[in-house]
Amino acid sequence: MDNFKCIVATKQDVINYYDEKISNNPTDESLKIYKNHFVSAVEEKTRICYFGILNNQIICKTTAVVSLLDRFVQNKENLIDNNTAYLTAFQTKPEFEGKGYFSKLYKFMEQDLKKRGFKKLTLGVEPCEVRNMQIYFHLGYTKFIKHGFETYEPITKGEKGETVLVCFYEKKL
Repeated sequence: MDNFKCIVATKQDVINYYDEKISNNPTDESLKIYKNHFVSAVEEKTRICYFGILNNQIICKTTAVVSLLDRFVQNKENLIDNNTAYLTAFQTKPEFEGKGYFSKLYKFMEQDLKKRGFKKLTLGVEPCEVRNMQIYFHLGYTKFIKHGFETYEPITKGEKGETVLVCFYEKKL
């Protein structure tokens, strides 16, 4: 892990990240929509993106929604306020899963948010994601807040996005 580093991503970092994903998946229309959402939200300072980088390659990422003014997050009531950040978009490239990289990025993000004055963190998980739910409980997300439905962007233009049930939990810092 000597060549691994965690960063708070700049707007340009987010653009570069999504441009690479789009070039590798040109038929996935959702990536273009997510690029717009994330770049706009970083510009508007309603989200902070965090990247885990190994040998100059982004291998994991996550995002903290830090403002109720974020135009793109669903179900934001009771998840975000001046003291509470909502964590979303956890991703690790499959070949790097289970090696501790995301854990390092998560700890970096949590420390950064604490320094910024946040007292609580929230996140959502689909009930079918048992492994993720176990990880989140282990990290301290044990207070159930609410459940709601979220609709994901469609991969193919003209299709409807998938709607799923999400359970939301809280952790005090």
